[in-house]
Amino acid sequence: MLTEPRAGRLAAWGNALLAGLVSPDDAVLAIVGEDAVHRVEGLPGESGQVGLTLALGRLRTLGVTGLRVALPAPGHPLGLSGPPEFNARALEAEEAVVCYGAAFGLVPDVYEAGPEGVHDEVVWHVLPVREAPPADVPSLGEAERELAEALRDATEVLTRLDVAGAGPVAEAAVDAYRARAERGRKVLAPGYPPRAVRVLELAQRVGTLIAVATESGHGGAVSSSEISARREALRPVERTARRAQVAAYNSVVEERERGVR
Repeated sequence: MLTEPRAGRLAAWGNALLAGLVSPDDAVLAIVGEDAVHRVEGLPGESGQVGLTLALGRLRTLGVTGLRVALPAPGHPLGLSGPPEFNARALEAEEAVVCYGAAFGLVPDVYEAGPEGVHDEVVWHVLPVREAPPADVPSLGEAERELAEALRDATEVLTRLDVAGAGPVAEAAVDAYRARAERGRKVLAPGYPPRAVRVLELAQRVGTLIAVATESGHGGAVSSSEISARREALRPVERTARRAQVAAYNSVVEERERGVR
C-alpha cells in the first residue's frame, strides 16, 4: 500500500493510451517508472518477449478497450474473475491487470537488475481469463464512503493500541513515506475523473497509516505479539483501502460499462 502497484501504472496509463490521451512513448515511460525495463510474454502471435509499446498495440488489435486492476490477498480475490490458474498467479504476485474487451490478463514477475539490484526488470505474463464481473470491487462513491469510515476506524484502533497514529510522530512518518512513494509520479493518468484521484490518494494515505502502525519504531508496543495484534485489528481497514484503490484504477472502465462516457 505504500507504493503505487505496477498493475495500477499499467492499467492507468494503458487506459490513457487506449483512449488516445497520451502517446505510446509517454505511456511506456510512466508505466516503467524507476524500473529498468518491462517486457511482455505470452502475447498471442508472438513467440517470445516483446516490449510494452508493441504489446499494448497488439492488445488493442485483439479487441482490448480498457484495463482493470486486481489486488488480491489471501482469502480476498479482489478484482479477479478466474479461472483458478490465473487467480493463483495473481495472488502470488499480489496484483494483476485484467483486460476489458478481450479475455486476457497480465501478471508481473519482478527480477532484480544489476549487481546491487538498484532497478528491477518486470516481465508481464499474458494469460487467459474468464469474462465475468470482477470480485468485490465497489463503485467510487461506495469506496469514498467506506474510506472515510476506515480512516476513523484506523485512528481509533491506533489510539487504543497505544500507537501515535494521530499524532506528530505518525504524521511525520506518513509524510516521509508519501514523499518517497510519490517522488516523480502522477497519481493517475489523464482521463480519470477527479473523484478517482481523490479516492486513490485517500486509500494510499490509509494504507500508509497502517504501515506506520505495524512498524516497530512507532508507538509504545513493539513486541512481535503486539505488532501482530495491530495487524489483525487493522485488517478490515487495509481491506477497505485495497478495495478503494481498485475502484479508483478501474473507474474509467466501469464508467464506460455503465454508459457514462
